[in-house]
Formats: sequence, C-alpha cells, structure tokens
Amino acid sequence: MRRFFVRLVINAVALWLTTLLILGVHVLSYAPGTGPTIVTYLLVALIFGVFNGVIGTLIRIVAFPLYILTLGLIALIVNTLLLLLVAWLSSLLGFGLVIDTFWSGFWGALVLAIISFLIGLVFRPLLVSSSSRRS
Repeated sequence: MRRFFVRLVINAVALWLTTLLILGVHVLSYAPGTGPTIVTYLLVALIFGVFNGVIGTLIRIVAFPLYILTLGLIALIVNTLLLLLVAWLSSLLGFGLVIDTFWSGFWGALVLAIISFLIGLVFRPLLVSSSSRRS
C-alpha cells in the first residue's frame, strides 16, 4: 500500500511540474486554495495511473506489433491519447486536467514521462523497500 501512495505522489508532483513547464497543460482545482489544489493533483494522478495501468496495458498488448514496427515511437502517441482521455474524463467531473491542443498533450505526456522517471529514480529506495517487505 505504501508503494501505491509513493507512486501516486510521484505522479502528482510530476504532473504539477509538467503544468509549470508546458503551455496548454494545466489543472483546474475543484475549489480555490492550496489544499483543494493538492487534492485535485492527487485525484488526476490517480485517474491517470488507473487509466495507464488498465487501458494503457491493454493498448500495449493489442498494439505490440506496432510498437515493434515503430521501434517504440508509437508509445508517444499512446501516452498522448491516454493523457487526452484523462483530461476528457476529468472535465466531465468539472475539475482536473485541461489540455488545449493535441501538441500540448504530446509534449505534456513526454515531459510527464521523463519527470516521473527521474523522480522515480530518486525515490526508488522507498519503492524497493516497501515491496521487499511483502516477501
């Protein structure tokens, strides 16, 4: 459970940094203030994690030949589409991720993946120690 929460916070921080770096990608909070904004980032990170884990995995399995054919470059498009899907879903809730254009989503997905990877490297000892306790 600790690993889940660490990954959630990593993704929320990566999303926050992405919104600072990429024009056209931002998050609308459900209420004004710092607390609701933090909760909104955590909710969007949770939605993105679930979509990426479930739908993203299914897409990767089905599109495996395309991944081989394009040497993995199709992953950029898949991640962009997943990010756009999360933005659409969160807009139905009335708050959350807002992406202005496809290209904003493309660069946002790329930066989000890089930042999540780098933050994950820093917190890897936390992630490994929490998973090794189960065994």
